Amino acid sequence: MTMTISQKMQDAINEQINIEFMSSYTYLSMSAWCERESFSGSAAWMRFQSQEEKEHAMKLYEFLADRGAKIELKPIAAPPVDFASLRDVFEQALQNEIDVSASINQLYETALHEKAYATAAELQWFLTEQVEEEKTARLIVKKFDLIGNDGPALLDLDRELGARQPDSL
Repeated sequence: MTMTISQKMQDAINEQINIEFMSSYTYLSMSAWCERESFSGSAAWMRFQSQEEKEHAMKLYEFLADRGAKIELKPIAAPPVDFASLRDVFEQALQNEIDVSASINQLYETALHEKAYATAAELQWFLTEQVEEEKTARLIVKKFDLIGNDGPALLDLDRELGARQPDSL
């Protein structure tokens, strides 16, 4: 089968697949920390987020497969396992989304440079998705600004986060 995607583009997408799987793994680790600290709502929210990131990786995986490109799965580094607080977990989640957005932007730039227009079209979905991902994480971090160290408010926020539904992904 003739490859219809440049080696440079293929390598960049493979790298993004790794980033998306790493993001999934990080959210799963965050979920484990939340569970251990008895924030079951936040733990559930993080598990949903982990699954969503895995789906992003698979979307890119399938794109490469559809193009007849070589898929190269790379090692995934161990994610952090300890966090200072629930707020710290969500601040790191926000930073993770900012970092993923930067890598998607770079991937999009590569697609344009390589004149890989089908890839650029595929990446439009990711660009839009990352705006939503950052917005959601930023809003949660802002809620921590409002509640401070108020225990009952923190429990209410945890309960709210636990109400996330899978069909909203």
